[in-house]
Amino acid sequence: MQIELLLENYINTLPDSTTKSAMLYSLTARGKRIRPLLLYTVLKGYGIDPAIGNPFACALEMIHTYSLIHDDLPAMDNDDYRRGKLTNHKVFGEALAILAGDALLTMAFEIIATDKNVAAENKVKIITEMSKAAGAEGMVGGQVIDMQSENKKIDIQTLKQMHAAKTGALFCAAIRSGAILAGADEKQLANLTEYA
Repeated sequence: MQIELLLENYINTLPDSTTKSAMLYSLTARGKRIRPLLLYTVLKGYGIDPAIGNPFACALEMIHTYSLIHDDLPAMDNDDYRRGKLTNHKVFGEALAILAGDALLTMAFEIIATDKNVAAENKVKIITEMSKAAGAEGMVGGQVIDMQSENKKIDIQTLKQMHAAKTGALFCAAIRSGAILAGADEKQLANLTEYA
């Protein structure tokens, strides 16, 4: 898949370091790449060349991968394996795993900000979408609910809220980002948001 090469190319712009190795380790673990596919699908639906979405698709995948690295940490889900491989902290240690996740998250926004093919106004809109999806109202908030719900019986509303934030927020950001890149009007954006 083309996105695999694109992701590696972005990371390979960095000088060789243990941080770079840790970033590549998790980013190239061959996930399903659902978020980029959602963004590309919206662009195709509008008849836009999906290639314009490449930096944004890569940014989404970097944000997602950062969240997986952090979710796997001993203080969170304490997982040993992710995508059939040892988790990042099992290979590189806890501190470096945290820093690799941080580096992926911040690089995602750098990639968007420095893209030369999209108007600054749309880049700001997309950065807003993705940062909200990754933040306290999105993935971070969903992870907090997840951690606070461990070994407890939770109601269906709490479960829905957790999944909407932890997983759904970045799905929504992917679709809305594609719509912004495609020049969707407010009604179309509202319809796509409801779908997301």
